[in-house]
Amino acid sequence: MPSPTLPAINRAPKLNNALHPDRSWIRLLRLVIGGLALASVVYNAWRSATGASDHTLIQTLSHFTNVSNALFGLVCVVGAVSMRKKLPVWWDDLRGMLTFMMVMTGIIYAVLVAEPGEFTRWDLPWHNIVAHRVAPVAALLGWLLITATRRARWWRSLVWLLLPIAWLAYTWIRGAIAGWYPYKFLDPTLDGGWGRVMSMMGYVVIAFLAVSLVLHLLGNLRAWLAHRDHR
Repeated sequence: MPSPTLPAINRAPKLNNALHPDRSWIRLLRLVIGGLALASVVYNAWRSATGASDHTLIQTLSHFTNVSNALFGLVCVVGAVSMRKKLPVWWDDLRGMLTFMMVMTGIIYAVLVAEPGEFTRWDLPWHNIVAHRVAPVAALLGWLLITATRRARWWRSLVWLLLPIAWLAYTWIRGAIAGWYPYKFLDPTLDGGWGRVMSMMGYVVIAFLAVSLVLHLLGNLRAWLAHRDHR
């Protein structure tokens, strides 16, 4: 439902109005970026369904990259076709969570998944470039630049972790049943077993916590640049 409590712009009005989410050019960019992110997921699913991929359809849709791109794409499209005042007051918190997931998608792919030297190449399939580079960068730039006025409490960064945790639980439960894991660093059947997996997860958890906190603080800073609380 529309919320009447969204703080108004009262700082740098010219700049913040120019970057307001209801501006036509921002809505168009969101529609394009969201459409590309969704198209990359649909294309991956189509390749799996037609046998053009080594993965089954359920395996493809179980990748963190496809989950995050699908949700990010939907949020972009909804934000593009809806006026900000018609969206819930917590909409920017949801947008922040998907920004966090997309940033982690890019980081994890670059550090743990991509082949050596792959992340500096551009002779890759378009859906790979969209899902692992274009969408994560666009998500981060949108979070940093698009005007928001509502600051959130510190625990928002912890709430953002719930969806990745749910995905991780699903991955390990399904992996134990189906014997398939989307990423080698999560696969306890490889050399090193659960000890190797848990050791790697320690670094991953630290990275997730750090990035979520930094993005939360940057989101609050962006809101502070648009709204000053006079109380």
